[in-house]
Amino acid sequence: MSIIRRGLCSHIQALTEKTALPWLNSFRCKFTKSRISQEMLDQWSQQHEKYGGNPEQPHKLHVVMRVKSTKRRPYWEKKLVDGLQLQRAYVPVIHKNIPSVNSQLKFIKHLVSIKPLELPHGLPAEEDMAETYLNSKGQLIVRRLLKPVEAKAIEPKQS
Repeated sequence: MSIIRRGLCSHIQALTEKTALPWLNSFRCKFTKSRISQEMLDQWSQQHEKYGGNPEQPHKLHVVMRVKSTKRRPYWEKKLVDGLQLQRAYVPVIHKNIPSVNSQLKFIKHLVSIKPLELPHGLPAEEDMAETYLNSKGQLIVRRLLKPVEAKAIEPKQS
């Protein structure tokens, strides 16, 4: 089938070149190549610093939030939203930055907000895990409890 399509596209292109009929282009021929120029892709790749990214060391975890409703959306988008545990709106869910998850997020990117997980205080220790929370900026904040200082005996001054 693809051989026939390619042959048909080349035949139509040859026909339009001979007869100078620009309106006689096949839609398949129009959309086979990327319509984004290489210069534009190069500009976008230079914007990693603007968005806090590092092309050599990508982030390991995504913070994904559903920001739009799934009502009146196709069934496959609803299945993907359910599969990624995004049933409730504006509830952050953490997913790995791996190709299988990214390919699912690609299909529902208009329904979700995706941010990298930031650790401003570093990785929390095991005893601090209960005191962590995820804020709306995608930062994992550790609420460290103040521990009481050991009471020391006050010695009187000797003069």
